[in-house]
Amino acid sequence: MSYALLFLGFVFLVKGADVFVNGASALARLFGVSPTVIGLTVAAIGTSAPEIAVSVTSALQGNGDIALSNAIGSNLFNILLILGLCAVVRPVPSDRGLLRFDIPVCIATTVFLQYMLSNGAVERHEGVLLLTGLGAYLAIALRSAIKNKPENPEKPAVSFWKSGLYILSGLAAVVYGGNLVVANACRIAETMGVSQTLIGLTIVAVGTSLPELVTSVAAARKGETGLAIGNVIGSNLFNILLVVGSAVSLSPVSVSANYTVDCLVLLAASVLIYIFSRTHHTISRAEGVCCLLIYAIYTGYIIVR
Repeated sequence: MSYALLFLGFVFLVKGADVFVNGASALARLFGVSPTVIGLTVAAIGTSAPEIAVSVTSALQGNGDIALSNAIGSNLFNILLILGLCAVVRPVPSDRGLLRFDIPVCIATTVFLQYMLSNGAVERHEGVLLLTGLGAYLAIALRSAIKNKPENPEKPAVSFWKSGLYILSGLAAVVYGGNLVVANACRIAETMGVSQTLIGLTIVAVGTSLPELVTSVAAARKGETGLAIGNVIGSNLFNILLVVGSAVSLSPVSVSANYTVDCLVLLAASVLIYIFSRTHHTISRAEGVCCLLIYAIYTGYIIVR
């Protein structure tokens, strides 16, 4: 039964992502903002919903390692595998705003996460600080979007209400599908005797990142590469600022596992994406393949360690 529900979850994910991308693209054109901004905000918040649900529930139940490893594993999956796949499907251009602000902020939040984990516990005030940083980031991002809004935005064929319906229905299908996949994948893994930390870094992280995966790849296939990279970078920011921040604010987490290597790999991957993005302002197919290879090596490492 678990395998059948797992398959059903994938169906909801794929179809929901397709509908969501259509609605988000129409909304971006309607309001005259770039698809990248929609990816950094609307898409990122929506596709991060599974991470929020899993991490907050895990923290409240005393499973702090799953909450933290889910956020770290999801971010690694987003940057290396999702962005790598998107670049292989279609080279991903990056705009100046990402290079000047969003990617550096993503790197800085990763450094701060490593600092929080270094003393073996993440306290409530650190979670509040992360949530405060999220509020500041959203304010700056939205202010920039309004400031750079064109005078005569392109009118989409889809109305505001219809695009909103597409976004909500697609997002609901994506989140529901993600929950089905995570629940049944964890059930299958537990019967195999897999450790909690490994489940968080792999199965739960991959499962809760499936909305980002299907949304970003669907966007890349439709030529909406700005939405694809915006979704990945935005999701990584929300995973640390919102997901970890919410979980820790509700219940301080005692860290039993050593995440130093994982955080260092995440930091290196974030810097690598920044370097790739500066190269002709595009992440090429070859660079996408490089990201996929690094993720494969990392996955092999955490399985055997």
